[in-house]
Amino acid sequence: MHPNPVFHDADQAANLEFARDRAFGVLAVCEDGAPLISHVPFLLSEDGQSVDLHLVRSNPIARLARLPIKVRLAVSGPDAYISPDWYGIEDQVPTWNYVAVHLVGTLQLLPDSDFRRLLERQSAFYETRLLPKPPWTLDKMSDEALTRMMRMIVPARISVERVEGTWKLSQNKSEAARTGAAGQVPGGIGHELEALTKLMGPER
Repeated sequence: MHPNPVFHDADQAANLEFARDRAFGVLAVCEDGAPLISHVPFLLSEDGQSVDLHLVRSNPIARLARLPIKVRLAVSGPDAYISPDWYGIEDQVPTWNYVAVHLVGTLQLLPDSDFRRLLERQSAFYETRLLPKPPWTLDKMSDEALTRMMRMIVPARISVERVEGTWKLSQNKSEAARTGAAGQVPGGIGHELEALTKLMGPER
């Protein structure tokens, strides 16, 4: 998380809504002083107190999670390079604007019997966004294929203990400088540039 408190102006509800909507993040666990990393889709509960996800059984994190372990789930959003020239004021330096939310808590494995229900919930969450495409459901898999997959994957849950958010959107600049830079972002470099432009807009 960025240390400047001016970039931590989103409240808990906004941070949770962002993470819940993204539903994909980087799971980090420390072992022997070095991080283990996995990229995982997830479901964040409505109350923001738990994250459900699944891991490949051979994943080292799954092995560690046989006992509860501390983890950090980093969820990234739109980001873009900001050129100093875009502010229209002197003595500025290059920077990168971005949105990121971290969910910190304790990860533990769930019973294997929970996996089918988790897969049904996850696929329903994602497939709903593809409407009017007919939703994919578990019924489209043969019993043999489903059984084979369930042997390779384990369900898990993070009990969320802390939520941290950085919304670095040039809040430390004047409105004129910030909106001037925002107007240049769509032609720049980064990811989801239009979304970042809106976040940097005058209503900020």
